[in-house]
Amino acid sequence: MAGEDEEIIEALGNKYNPDILDAAGEPKSAQELSDQLEVPIATCYRRINELEETDLLELHDRPLSDEHRRIKVYRRSVDGVNVTFRDGLTVELEERSEVKNKLDQVWRTMTDG
Repeated sequence: MAGEDEEIIEALGNKYNPDILDAAGEPKSAQELSDQLEVPIATCYRRINELEETDLLELHDRPLSDEHRRIKVYRRSVDGVNVTFRDGLTVELEERSEVKNKLDQVWRTMTDG
């Protein structure tokens, strides 16, 4: 577990990652995150990959764009990260609430139709 904790802290310490997680409370594409946060798109994709590797960000959906291409839409998979230094390093993830997950299921059902 300690290795995973260190990976999470390292990911959170990388420039833009906390901002991306904050902005991804609602599903957004890499382009939307890039535009909103003024992060270069290539950097945004790298940061998204880092956050996916630590399970802090997840692929939410792959809707069709207006140009009829599949786009990846991401959303953070946690609502909070608590770091404690008492008795060694501890990282505790606050999972997304059930209400939000149920709303996401409804949203997906509506957009698939």
